[in-house]
Amino acid sequence: MGLCKLLLVGGLSLISLASQAENLKGLYQVREPVTGQSPEERDRATQAALDTLVLRLTGDPKAPQNPGLAPVRKDPQQIISQFGFDAGPPEVLKVDFDPGTTEQALRRAGLALWGANRPSILSWWLNDSSEGSSLVGDGQASAAPLRRAAQHRGLPLRLPLADLSEQLVATAPALEGADPAPLRNASERYSADALLAVHAREEGGQWQAKWQLWLGDKKEAGNVQGADQAAVTDAVMLAVAERLAPRFVAKPGASGQQTLEVQGMNLEHYAALLRLLEPFGVRLQSVDADRILYRVNGSADQLRAQLSLAKLQELPAEAPAPVAAPQPAVAGSPPVAAPTPTPAAPSLRFRW
Repeated sequence: MGLCKLLLVGGLSLISLASQAENLKGLYQVREPVTGQSPEERDRATQAALDTLVLRLTGDPKAPQNPGLAPVRKDPQQIISQFGFDAGPPEVLKVDFDPGTTEQALRRAGLALWGANRPSILSWWLNDSSEGSSLVGDGQASAAPLRRAAQHRGLPLRLPLADLSEQLVATAPALEGADPAPLRNASERYSADALLAVHAREEGGQWQAKWQLWLGDKKEAGNVQGADQAAVTDAVMLAVAERLAPRFVAKPGASGQQTLEVQGMNLEHYAALLRLLEPFGVRLQSVDADRILYRVNGSADQLRAQLSLAKLQELPAEAPAPVAAPQPAVAGSPPVAAPTPTPAAPSLRFRW
């Protein structure tokens, strides 16, 4: 059965597949630290949770101050499904925002959203303190602050086992060096999309960290500081989220439309692609055997970054078919109709 028939016959299955997609868990839940359970502290923490969520969903540090969010600021309960205090430690106000009404409110404010399909990040994190040097590994107690900070900032974090062989690779010079090859080789068994190298140090009662992020052939880097280990960890995750988001967020009216061709499609690929392209206002144009044509909003670079999460292979641009020049009319003969214009070649072409 061809893909076109599958799309018609399997429409209900597609809806089910898309709605049951595994999104980033807890994307719309914010755990905001509190110093008590008074009404004033609850209101303060609710506003702070809204700031955290808006930043998490947009990656834009200016977004929480958007004037279009004033109605939600005045009455945040309209987008909250439930909330309550958690004794911790640390003690937090746990706020569950409703995805549907939240997205509507942010879009009404003119904000573009970063979808739940986000690159998985493998973090090689080395802590240096007065207690010694240690590589943070999955399952260690030292992993908890990293996981909390990554969840707080909406990042899918993975950690290595930090066994002896990996400790020999993930040294301070390797984490701060410009060549990621040794870390890439050690990262292969974890199958993550991005590689994050962090060297955090305690000096004079303060923490500072140097971080580097590789996603595909692009690199981001920076330095952050914090009063304690939790603060510097959150600062790293916030910086990473703010650098990653522009690659995946399609800003309204900023990038124009693209025509996207994807080959090698089947029903499973179709459902997965819908999830990936949802933030870009995807619209199906045509289906031809295993080839699908879409119209999407976003820049070519943003779409390449998003499609790289599914490991699609980009194809060379297709040259437009030549259009024959109209023949001059012969005296006394009927006019010659102009040739039908050939549809423009897709601006982006990929294959599964």
